[in-house]
Amino acid sequence: MAATCSISTGSEAGHPAVYLENDLLAITVLPEKGADIYKFIHKPTGLDLLWKNPVGLWPPGSPPHDGSGGLEFMENYEGCWQELFPSCNEPTIYNGAAIPFHGEVANLAWTYTIVEENADRIAVRFQVETRATTFRLERVMRLERGSTRLTLDETVTNIGAAEQHFVWGHHCVVGGPWLEPGSNLEMSAQTIVTSEQIYEEKTARLEPGQREPWPYARTRNGGRVDLSVIPGPETHSHDDVYLTDLEGEGWISVTNPRLNLTFSLHWDASLFKWIISWQPYGGAEVLPFKAMSYAVGIEPWVNNKPLGAAVEAGEAIALAPGASLSTSVVAEVTIGS
Repeated sequence: MAATCSISTGSEAGHPAVYLENDLLAITVLPEKGADIYKFIHKPTGLDLLWKNPVGLWPPGSPPHDGSGGLEFMENYEGCWQELFPSCNEPTIYNGAAIPFHGEVANLAWTYTIVEENADRIAVRFQVETRATTFRLERVMRLERGSTRLTLDETVTNIGAAEQHFVWGHHCVVGGPWLEPGSNLEMSAQTIVTSEQIYEEKTARLEPGQREPWPYARTRNGGRVDLSVIPGPETHSHDDVYLTDLEGEGWISVTNPRLNLTFSLHWDASLFKWIISWQPYGGAEVLPFKAMSYAVGIEPWVNNKPLGAAVEAGEAIALAPGASLSTSVVAEVTIGS
């Protein structure tokens, strides 16, 4: 008989952990570390599909990672999958309050409660309230027996007395032994955008300030490169790529053709209109990543601006006092076509 669904607790490097399992997936969440999704293990292959920062996950209270630059998000960044809210990207100011790099919630402890637990289904609600803004963010994580899908049902509520704005993103980075040269990156985005500022001068391969049709981007040496084909770490490159003009459903996938294995995310493209793809293909020389980093980010975001700039551009989402917004994000592993 197939293994039943289960919920258990433990710790990872001193961080409290919640384990959600069915017969095909084993998910680890660190509730007191931003509710980071720390492991996404596909049991039939034994593969953890999430990338781990080579410097590792350090115990609570450890000194900041070298090179974290005073950014709390980076001080013990272990890789994997974080939630970015109510801002993404650079530190910003909103209503006179400082919002840190990649928002508030990844730096806060979340609470959790078990919503459902039986042989066929499990669900755990993780919840946090922001401090510089007046939001409550809830994430109900669901698994069903026999399924390789993890569903995140999420709700944002403005618990304050005044209108509040937000942007939002999922900082999911995949890698590890299953990510190989020749893996495929596919998505519903139709347009490539690169920042005016080069991410890392020595190893950036893409021309800054471009807007090109997916999947061909201009390189700094005057050539073109197909971004749908993931190169090997010998490429020694490090870029951040913004992707937009999503067609139909919001989705992105990474496929290893040799293993015939695909990891994908699916979401509402009317909410998360951008995809950010962090691409350290062996060339992340800045601390705290080191040159051994080989990974690819598959990150749905509301937009490509931090909250303050998004408000100025009219691209942030506003919620009236007491109002809520709900959505779902699905992560899935598939074998075969």
